Amino acid sequence: MEDFVHLHVHTQYSILDGQASIPALVDKAIGNKMRGMAVTDHGNMMGIKEFYNYAQKVIGKAKGALAAAKAEFDALHAPDCALSPEERAAKEEELTKTIEKQQRIADFKPIFGCEAYVARRGDKTLREGKQDQSGWHLILLAKNEKGYHNLVKIVSRSWVDGFYMRPRTDHKDLETYSEGIICCSACLGGEIPQKILKGRIEEAEQAVQWFKRVFGDDYYLELQRHKVTDPSINANRETYPLQEQVNKELLALAAKYGVKTICSNDCHFVNEENAEAHDRLICLSTGKDLNDPTRMLYTKQEWFKTREEMNAVFADLPETLRNTCEICDKIETYSIDHAPIMPNFAIPEDFGTEEQYRQRLTEEQLYDEFTQDENGNVVMSREEGLSKIKKLGGFDKLYRIKLEADYLAKLAYEGAKKRYGDPLDEETSERIKFELHIMKTMGFPGYFLIVQDFIRAAREELDVSVGPGRGSAAGSCVAYCLGITQIDPIKYDLLFERFLNPDRISLPDIDVDFDDDGRGRVLNWVTKKYGEDNVAHIITYGTMATKLALKDVARVQKLPLDVSNRLCKLIPDKLPEGPDGKAPKLNLKNAIAAIPELREAECSPDPVMRDTLRYAKMLEGNVRNTGVHACGFIICRDNISDWVPVSTAEDKDTGEKVQCTQYEGKVIEETGLIKMDFLGLKTLSIIKEALENIRESLGIELDIDRIPIDDPATYQLFCDGRTIGTFQFESAGMQKYLRELQPSTFEDLIAMNALYRPGPMAYIPQFIARKHGDEPIVYDLPCMEKYLKDTYGITVYQEQVMLLSRLIANFTRGESDALRKAMGKKLIEKLNHMYPKFISGGKANGHDEKVLEKIWDDWRAFASYAFNKSHATCYSWVAYQTAYLKANYPAQYMAGNMSRNLSNINEIMKLMDESKSMGVRTLGPDINESHAKFSVNHEGNIRFGLAAVKGVGESAVECIIKERNENGPYKSVFDLVERVNLSACNRKCLENLALAGAFDSFETMKREQFFAKNSRGEVFMDTLLRYGVRYQQDLVTSQNSLFGATDMAEATKPEIPEEYEQWSALERLNRERELISVYISGHPLDDYSIILTDVCSNHAPDLADISPYKDKDITVGGIVTSVRTGQTKTGKPYGIVKLEDYDGAGEIALFGDDWARHSGYFTIGNSLFITAHVEERHWKPGNYDLRITKIEFLSDVKENKIQRITFTLNLDELDDIAAQDLSTHLQKAGKTELYFNVREPKRSFNVTLRSQTPGIAVTKELVDFVKETPGISYKLN
Repeated sequence: MEDFVHLHVHTQYSILDGQASIPALVDKAIGNKMRGMAVTDHGNMMGIKEFYNYAQKVIGKAKGALAAAKAEFDALHAPDCALSPEERAAKEEELTKTIEKQQRIADFKPIFGCEAYVARRGDKTLREGKQDQSGWHLILLAKNEKGYHNLVKIVSRSWVDGFYMRPRTDHKDLETYSEGIICCSACLGGEIPQKILKGRIEEAEQAVQWFKRVFGDDYYLELQRHKVTDPSINANRETYPLQEQVNKELLALAAKYGVKTICSNDCHFVNEENAEAHDRLICLSTGKDLNDPTRMLYTKQEWFKTREEMNAVFADLPETLRNTCEICDKIETYSIDHAPIMPNFAIPEDFGTEEQYRQRLTEEQLYDEFTQDENGNVVMSREEGLSKIKKLGGFDKLYRIKLEADYLAKLAYEGAKKRYGDPLDEETSERIKFELHIMKTMGFPGYFLIVQDFIRAAREELDVSVGPGRGSAAGSCVAYCLGITQIDPIKYDLLFERFLNPDRISLPDIDVDFDDDGRGRVLNWVTKKYGEDNVAHIITYGTMATKLALKDVARVQKLPLDVSNRLCKLIPDKLPEGPDGKAPKLNLKNAIAAIPELREAECSPDPVMRDTLRYAKMLEGNVRNTGVHACGFIICRDNISDWVPVSTAEDKDTGEKVQCTQYEGKVIEETGLIKMDFLGLKTLSIIKEALENIRESLGIELDIDRIPIDDPATYQLFCDGRTIGTFQFESAGMQKYLRELQPSTFEDLIAMNALYRPGPMAYIPQFIARKHGDEPIVYDLPCMEKYLKDTYGITVYQEQVMLLSRLIANFTRGESDALRKAMGKKLIEKLNHMYPKFISGGKANGHDEKVLEKIWDDWRAFASYAFNKSHATCYSWVAYQTAYLKANYPAQYMAGNMSRNLSNINEIMKLMDESKSMGVRTLGPDINESHAKFSVNHEGNIRFGLAAVKGVGESAVECIIKERNENGPYKSVFDLVERVNLSACNRKCLENLALAGAFDSFETMKREQFFAKNSRGEVFMDTLLRYGVRYQQDLVTSQNSLFGATDMAEATKPEIPEEYEQWSALERLNRERELISVYISGHPLDDYSIILTDVCSNHAPDLADISPYKDKDITVGGIVTSVRTGQTKTGKPYGIVKLEDYDGAGEIALFGDDWARHSGYFTIGNSLFITAHVEERHWKPGNYDLRITKIEFLSDVKENKIQRITFTLNLDELDDIAAQDLSTHLQKAGKTELYFNVREPKRSFNVTLRSQTPGIAVTKELVDFVKETPGISYKLN
């Protein structure tokens, strides 16, 4: 049998074409004793890094086993070997086999390649029609490191410069980057096979000669045979005859021009049984159904065949098998990873240059500086020192690092004087000195210079808001001095080594928050500064998750939608825990094992259902699409494609084509590229909007970074739990705990931010009890108070564990971070290694061993939950800023919040309700008060923005506001059309402004009049626009006249209709809502609000999923806003009704007799109270129907069901003003009996009284007042 290596292999990174996972391919190749294998995905190298990493993992494991086996083998021949000769011989035989096996694996060669597309007309810049779409297929393999980088160039340029339906290269690039590349002619889609099939033999010969000239002996002609022998399978049987036709000519060309041939199988899946799953993947890719006779078919022979199988296929051409091994032998082994490739930061020449440093400093001086500690102490041997310098890039690189480190120190100390004053105290000075030394000796000063530079530019040049910090970077004092972060790490015990551990080289990772609008501007600034080719976004891969794989296969197989939906609903978000207490990984295989209904489906007599589950299991996890990382960004010293392959993608925010790495974020740093995270934080945009509102409405320039940290109003807001609209503290659960905690310091807020998450949330009651003195604060050791005092003796943060390990057991900075990491990730072996050091260190400091053991056990229990204090502190500061603005500038802050939620109507409604509870009204748009966005008027109320009105374009808003600012408010609608640009403010724009109420301030007219007809039958809006146009034309004419305005014929103002049909309140509200998406001047359900809140068991949005109410009666109320009717396939009528209440909307579907019985109620605008029963469908388990038992009008329900209301008055809390206000609200007459329950707990006084009034009307205003007023509550009936 001939040896063989696969050189044409597609993985799942040949997206929606390859169905093979890389680990499965490598494992099969090694299991079949192959010497190597190639990965050659279509037009990309996206899988190469995973391929390299997995192969290195397998090879590394084999090398370890090989070394152990060799050592054991050598021990057999040692003088002290106790084995008998027979035992020794048996052991030698066993070890020899192990050594042979592990050596074979250790010698395995991963071959990096790509199946490129070559522009058919020879020039990848040509883009004209079908001829230039896609291209000839061509296999390219990297022979050595030079070849790898050339392959990266070819692939990258095919995306950046040659993309036209497919990424395309051309002959020019192939020749330019041919060094180190092995080239094969590919499949039937290759240039030479295609020309052979079209009878253009002479052109095929010319192509062979060209490739032979460019690639020499590294050019091979590729033969394939995909013969379908199984008559029962639905497969492509046309390919094989074409392959044989081509193969015959290829062999002739090979002989004629001295080109060697290889065989391949063009693998697309791992095993033969995966062929049907791959077939379904192709259906997904092409958008076809499985039963479509016109769909694309593969031969189903494209599995990763074994050496034996390939020998059987090419038994008559053994040299084609041998030549694959010849190529494998040519492949050199090399690493595609690299030490950090730090971009160069431009340092002012007057500070110094690299050349000056070379002249001034000797290598020995550099050696001392980079191998000693910050105090000049020798801390490593000469050998270790030289090894460290080599990792940094050698002495030549050290000159650059030294220059950048010195400049970084200059900036840091200048910033320190501004932050801490001059002179610096000893603690601060030592901290900065230590951090600068670590940054320098790790080789990262340039990183910090770059980050501080674009943050400076964001603030000073681009008017972009920047967050105070994020993640562990806030632990750096140098970052604080440089302005990268805004939180003092010394004040809050934040640790640098949580960010950069001095005991291990790890890339710094600074995540920076920018306001949403400004993030793109910062990225553009960085791109211009460092060059388009030197920066890139990072690719992401979307995979077929469990439910998606099931849905995809079901759609292709035409499994009924309701059946596939039911199967998907059976899959939980998390699988139940096993006997070991751990939940299995969520995948289809485990879900089937855990869910009985899925097991039944897998064994269903229905073959479509069976196959759906079978092939979904095979396709699960397959790469389905690519995207762009939301925040990751690469800045490189060189062209990105000098190091990794790049592709292009569309930025979802700007729509622009951007450059992306083809390796994903979790591995990109291994290649040496430096990743930075540019995040858009909506809250910063809200704060920016609020500051603008404060400046516009109050004339105050507020510096949000310098607000007082002890503002009483802000802490009162937190204590009251009034945190709706603030950052990170607005959930109902958090509000509850804030009211219990009564936070009084910023440290309380940091702790709550860290504790309010699954796991540590259980400690919140203890934390609250200790703060209020309800539980004693105890410390296992007195010295622990230093770091646990702010959290009342409870370990909340990872930093506390780190600091205490140093204090108690003399851990170093690096060791304390290693302990934090080991505990957080439950690295048992690492913990067991560190435990003796902790005990011995603690005992050396005089601490009791049993106490030390208790502390260690406590830490282990809590460390997996312990939070990063640096991150909690930064985000608590942002939360405090939002709370400060809400407490001190409520209207301005809530208006800013609404402006950043224009597309989220539910959020705007929530914010409007919250504003109302603070005494701030939200008013509709007004032509003389509104700005483009939400703003605050002179009375301190929020005004809708003109841009929020549908159909009013940006240009119209700009011209309305500009004219108003320049020439004063508009006096009337006539004045408006006389002054504004009527090209921008067209008829539709003015109509919508009128309907939305923007002209209501012109009290002489009502909304209806704009659409009424005058005595001549003309619609007033038409006459108004004609008047405006005529007036402006006359004005222009008079300005051009010799006589000026005196010559102007005055246009006659149109007649305002006096007779018009008045709209009902509901019609007016609906028109208003249609244009600004919310009811602003009222709500049609306001008269029935108490029914919706106190009588209904459910809200309208609950109708979206009624399964939780199985076998229960529910009541829901609302207004009918839309009705869709039709007939089913069986001819029965149906109706789908949309019902809305204060919380949102839900739909009710009624069919047949149910629709006939109830359809009369479902008229748009009707306000209904519905009683229904939820029951499971008999023929479709897991699906539920809403059976309506009764429908009533809300007006009748209010009259009949609210017969009595009792107000409970707590005299200890109620003041005279509240009592007087309650009396005013009770004046409106109605039919509800009124009772008072008067209580005075201090005197144990409690009496219920009936009012003598005939009855009151229970209005929304009354109910809202009672809910908002302390000391008053109510109860119905």
